[in-house]
Amino acid sequence: MDPRRKDGLFLGMESGQEYRFLPLRGVPIREDAERRRDRWLARLDEELSDPGTDRNELCRRVLEEIYFPGEMTASSLASRILRDQLDPRNVTLEPEYYREIDEERYYRVKPLIWLWEMFDKSLLGQNVHLGIRFRRILARRIFARCGRNFKAFHFVKLSFGYGLEVGDDVVVHRHVLLDDRGGIRIGDRASISDFVNVYSHSHHISDGRDVRTPRTVIGDDVRVAYHATVLAGVTLAPDSMIGAGAVVTRDTEPSTVVAGMPARPVRRKPASQRRPPTGDPLADG
Repeated sequence: MDPRRKDGLFLGMESGQEYRFLPLRGVPIREDAERRRDRWLARLDEELSDPGTDRNELCRRVLEEIYFPGEMTASSLASRILRDQLDPRNVTLEPEYYREIDEERYYRVKPLIWLWEMFDKSLLGQNVHLGIRFRRILARRIFARCGRNFKAFHFVKLSFGYGLEVGDDVVVHRHVLLDDRGGIRIGDRASISDFVNVYSHSHHISDGRDVRTPRTVIGDDVRVAYHATVLAGVTLAPDSMIGAGAVVTRDTEPSTVVAGMPARPVRRKPASQRRPPTGDPLADG
């Protein structure tokens, strides 16, 4: 069926399925609330840009502001332990137990990873507009590289963090695991859907202490659909697509759709249709 207009949107048919061209819409936000958020995020960005900032203290203070905006007066042992958890120096995270950790790099980013995770569990973390802006500020200081317009939704889980290289216009949706133990590179305009797991380490079949840590690569314009798993050392070729629930154990070919367990090629992607340019309401600035 030739594309046609309906309610101002482009329509088309493919394999009996109707697809509509639906770019993200802008969402109005109250100006007074937006100004307060701008000031708060600007303060965070400014402090993190200061090489003299103690990141552990910054993390502790921000989390105290979020979770306990009033004075914490309870003196029970449990309440003191709870307050201790606001300081990343008083908690341990799983990657700290990995032998190959680069301690200097990790302990520089650990306070920001803990701040990211605890922010997501707070009331503030469920606000899409605020959350994406907040995580973007942290990602630029955690990742080895973070391109423009990076968008991470809530409950993204990192390993070392410093092993991530992320290109421009990358989207990482809810509940995604990015296990960058051996390094993960994500190309421009890649999209990683909800509940995806991306690994860059594996264990020997006979002894789990024998660990292999190859880098995993997600190429430009790759789409990884819901609940898929990408195993360590795999390269997803540019413009390839991973089907929902797939387990990818080998490299893909460009512009190819793979699906299944283990994933196999199932079709070639059709030539891209021309679309009018659209803005991103969640882009930088």
